[in-house]
Amino acid sequence: MIIQHILTSFIASAAFGIIFNIPKKLLINSGFVGMVGWMIYFLFAEHQLNGVAATFIAAFFVAMISTIFARIYKTPVTIFSVSGIIPLVPGGLAFEAMRHVVFNDYNTAISLAAKAFMISGAIAMGLIFSEVINQLVKRKWKS
Repeated sequence: MIIQHILTSFIASAAFGIIFNIPKKLLINSGFVGMVGWMIYFLFAEHQLNGVAATFIAAFFVAMISTIFARIYKTPVTIFSVSGIIPLVPGGLAFEAMRHVVFNDYNTAISLAAKAFMISGAIAMGLIFSEVINQLVKRKWKS
């Protein structure tokens, strides 16, 4: 089962890299970033950590790896972070929330929408927190 998660997260990230016109030589790297992010999320979620916290940690590592790859390949960080974050996006959860709205099941819809919103916020906070740490390390390194 874990092999399926590894392969599908890699393929999803690399495929979104194609959609975002990432240079072909970097598609494997962007797929790798997404795969690592999903595996971190999956491992934390499997060990009974809250989905929002697991998403935050995974997004943080996606941003860190993206920064490292951006320096190595002298490209913008967004090349790796955008396609790398795709497996963590709660699209299915948001779809389910809207489906419950259509069926007039508002209590479930609000619950699912709130969880999707919190996961989206965790992604944003993970990316921001990583950048803050990156800037602190840069500042410390220079002095």
